Amino acid sequence: MSRTIRLDAVLIQAVIAGALSFSHLHDLAEAAGQDGWKAWAYPISVDLLLVAAWRRMRTHADNRAAWSWFVIALAASLGANIATAGLLDLGHVPAWLRILVAGWPALAFLGGTLLAHAPTPLATPEPAPAPIPPADPEPAAEVTVERAPEAAPELPPAPIPATPVAVPPALLDHARKVADTHHATTGSRIDPDTLRARLGVPSSLADAIAAQLN
Repeated sequence: MSRTIRLDAVLIQAVIAGALSFSHLHDLAEAAGQDGWKAWAYPISVDLLLVAAWRRMRTHADNRAAWSWFVIALAASLGANIATAGLLDLGHVPAWLRILVAGWPALAFLGGTLLAHAPTPLATPEPAPAPIPPADPEPAAEVTVERAPEAAPELPPAPIPATPVAVPPALLDHARKVADTHHATTGSRIDPDTLRARLGVPSSLADAIAAQLN
């Protein structure tokens, strides 16, 4: 689908002003010692800083920094227009103007970086709605809770009778000999601990042997 391009007086005026300012910036940069492609880069740098500052002013509420850089870029453009209008001898550019022209790229880079990476202000939070007062609570219905019957107390478990330890006959005969020797030597009956130590058996087995010796 074809589109019809409508000529606008404001657009034409903007193109003319931009072309003239572009040419004046190029002439001033070239007169200040920036020859070749460098002289053409200066007007591009000024115009880009103007556009970046203008976009920042339109999209952010806090635009004080954007206004500052817009004024700086506009002063550079207007200064070049006035300087090349016959008020400055382009064949003998003063040293201070050469310094300004030489330092402009760093200044423009700083301004563009600050405009591109400036923090976006946080949106103001909307006020919270007023709390709704609670309605009068209805009286709670009476609930009857039936108590479960108490369980009978648990009786302690009955003790489990100990299983008698079986004593091998050979071990019992050997224990009798040890007990007799002990009685003959000491004059007293052997106790279970001494019997366990002499036979090298567990305490339960020693007790069972001692019970059979008695």
